[in-house]
Amino acid sequence: MSRYFLELSYKGTRYSGFQVQANALTVQSEVEKALNIFYHQPIELTGSSRTDAGVHALQNYFHFDSSITVQDKHIYNLNAILPQDIVLKRIVQVADDAHSRFLATSREYKYFVYKSKDPFLEDRAYYFPYTLSLEKLQEAAAVLMQYSDFTSFSKRNTQVKTFICDIQKSQWTEENGIYIYNVKANRFLRGMVRGLVGTMLRVGRGSIDIPAFRAIIEALDCSKADFSTPPQGLFLVEVKYPDGILP
Repeated sequence: MSRYFLELSYKGTRYSGFQVQANALTVQSEVEKALNIFYHQPIELTGSSRTDAGVHALQNYFHFDSSITVQDKHIYNLNAILPQDIVLKRIVQVADDAHSRFLATSREYKYFVYKSKDPFLEDRAYYFPYTLSLEKLQEAAAVLMQYSDFTSFSKRNTQVKTFICDIQKSQWTEENGIYIYNVKANRFLRGMVRGLVGTMLRVGRGSIDIPAFRAIIEALDCSKADFSTPPQGLFLVEVKYPDGILP
């Protein structure tokens, strides 16, 4: 029995999330179905990072254990089975104790916001036709680096034991009229990135100032944050592992 890491990317528009759910179409269920069809045996996947319904990923990982011998040419065959909005990039054999979720050292996300109507962005970014101050957005993003408890940015009904996160990068940029929030941390809470973006957009519009933004963080109360940002603007862009985990 060998352990394999599976790297993929996907457009999340059609899916009820990354992780398998009863009576719902998910990325995991589609990938497991393709593996089962090609290898003629049930294969159960463990995911590295969950994404919500409608959220996209440029990179995400599963791992699985199997006695099959994976060959590079199988990537082509599996992609022929998978739907067009899921792409398998590689399957690599790893150490028997390598875990795609627990060994990940960081996850990095980007959230895209556009201000001018554009039919080519509507399913990959958030249409927000209001005046924004990039300077105020940057100031709010920098403030987040000073905190570690993000209870205010976690949706209710989560099963985590701690709301402590180590944010390693938090910044806004603007490219060709698109505002991009880039955040990297060791872990994220349920709905956290969308809550951060929604609340910072209030700062960028001038609806609240930085002291009020700090008060929301320090309240440790998710009813104070703004989770109204839609999922299609959010991309998981990278999952990092220690050197030597992936060949």
